[in-house]
Amino acid sequence: MRVSSGMIFDAGVAGINRNTSSLLHLQQQISSNRRILTPSDDPVAAARALEVQQASDVVAQFSQNRDAALYSLGLEEGQLDSATGVLSRVRELAIQAGGSSLTASQRQTISIELRSRFNELLGIANASDGSGQHIFSGFMGATTPFSGAVDNLLAGNEIVYQGDEGQRTLQVSPGRLLEVSDSGVDVFMRIRDGNGYFTADYASSNTGAGAIAVTTVTDPSAWTASATKNVAINFTVTGPVTTYDLVDTVTGNSLLTGGAAPAPTVNQRVFQSGQPIVLKAQGSEPVFDLGGSLVITGVPGSGDNFSVTPSASQSVFATVAKLIGALEAPVGTPGADAKYLSEINFAVSNLDRASGNILRVRAQIGSRMNEISSLDDLNANLQLQYQQTLSGLQDVDLAKAISDLTRKQTDLQAAQQSFVNISRLSLFNFL
Repeated sequence: MRVSSGMIFDAGVAGINRNTSSLLHLQQQISSNRRILTPSDDPVAAARALEVQQASDVVAQFSQNRDAALYSLGLEEGQLDSATGVLSRVRELAIQAGGSSLTASQRQTISIELRSRFNELLGIANASDGSGQHIFSGFMGATTPFSGAVDNLLAGNEIVYQGDEGQRTLQVSPGRLLEVSDSGVDVFMRIRDGNGYFTADYASSNTGAGAIAVTTVTDPSAWTASATKNVAINFTVTGPVTTYDLVDTVTGNSLLTGGAAPAPTVNQRVFQSGQPIVLKAQGSEPVFDLGGSLVITGVPGSGDNFSVTPSASQSVFATVAKLIGALEAPVGTPGADAKYLSEINFAVSNLDRASGNILRVRAQIGSRMNEISSLDDLNANLQLQYQQTLSGLQDVDLAKAISDLTRKQTDLQAAQQSFVNISRLSLFNFL
């Protein structure tokens, strides 16, 4: 085979180019700390690295979602903390309003502050997250959830809720949709009045000094099992003795005798101010047990009556408004004073239940925040595993790469020197 000078030059240049390309590839691997610069370097590892990187990106997106969820929950918790402070102050004012030595001017002063606190509470319930989305409007974030005013509630209307009962969610892990909001209905409106089982009230026609102080449930199971849940307490005054009869308001029958109401005075119970009126059979009375009692202070007038009915939902706004209405109502007669004290006691009890409901929601928020923290720890470990897997697939072995780089440098130098020597060979050197 005849080897021409052109072939020698072409083969020499090709060898130098191959060694230079290989040397450049090694240098790029070392500078980028990546073994796979193109999929052709290792097709199987490149495909696996792409899968792992996509899984890592999904975990990173979940991390961003958790940050957004934590932000939303933090905003809600902050608003509920403010609401708790407002209700605490309203309760202090209610207890202050229950003092017997208050003048009309002092009651008016308390009423003025309560109106301000009502508006503050309404502002908290209508708070937004800074992006135009209201915190307590459910899925209808762009809608202001609550509308109304104290005077509307005093006229017999309820606050108007314009949102819905949905809870916004965010995907914080592959298998977890986390609630990041709570409906305003659940937080501010769906609150059981009274003691949560039943509530007591006075008749508007009462003229005596009897005021409802407190209601208590001693046996919730008995209340649940009782077929009778609507009871009237009718008072009779005979000389120095005040007695009462318990009447089923549905049938009109006395619960003390089982006969038609009212029961004979001799069969009625004797009333003592401040002592519990037990809503349960005693002695030879027909069997009935409502599982609770109530306390009436003062002495009711003859013909006065009070009622016991199952608890219903009442908004915290209605509770504050009724307290304001009691403070602004005229007093000065035994009947009016007793109704005023009853309303104050109702307000304190209902405020406690409203505060308890907000604390329940805050506890749920705290639980969700703790869940986010746990998911952060779990996904941090998962992200570390992904990075370790990617490192094993993609990262270059620096010791081997540097050794190969040195060898390739030697190969290139040898190719260059040999080419120089071979390119100098000519027959003219021997003539």
